[in-house]
Amino acid sequence: MQYEPSDPNARPPVGPGATPPPVGAAPQPVKILVAGGFGVGKTTLVGAISEIEPLTTEATMTAYSEDVDDTSKIDRKTSTTVAMDFGRITIDQELILYLFGTPGQERFWFMWDDLVDGALGAVVLLDTRRIQDCFAAVDFFESRGVPFVAVVNQFDDAGSYSLEEVREALALPEHVPLVRADARARESVKMVLIALLEHLMQRAMSDHRATQRV
Repeated sequence: MQYEPSDPNARPPVGPGATPPPVGAAPQPVKILVAGGFGVGKTTLVGAISEIEPLTTEATMTAYSEDVDDTSKIDRKTSTTVAMDFGRITIDQELILYLFGTPGQERFWFMWDDLVDGALGAVVLLDTRRIQDCFAAVDFFESRGVPFVAVVNQFDDAGSYSLEEVREALALPEHVPLVRADARARESVKMVLIALLEHLMQRAMSDHRATQRV
């Protein structure tokens, strides 16, 4: 799978048996949520991959927010997302991903119900220094049947844990993809999105086969 710039005049390659999209046809929009705990790197991830200037709704952290939010492991953080982050990435002429970063603090969780509306999948970022902070996001998507991939964001001062140890700590089912990534690096984030799209396609095919057996 290859990322391409958004060019309205470009035509996708047509392989054997493939049907090209109608000329001028609008690409299929896919809504993806990026969730996780406070300060885990959601805004950074959206900014690293978005082909447009990301829309962010950040506010400067105040003394009050420092009393509410645990900043013990993220002392350099001076702002926080209070509504959402928004970015866009064109996969090809048929598919565009719209990325919505959710606020991580508990007092803003009420917004998740609105943001999840219409989402086909999600990325759950986690920090192994504060792995419990992503439990709420994992539980949220599991309870609503939204497919997701779990992503260990590789912080420089985080301990070294195997993916098996992380999966066990999260009680994450085997069918849920678990990968490592650097939210600052575009290529690394691209691989995360590819993993999510592959997961979505596998789930769709599995659901289709199950329907045919009925």
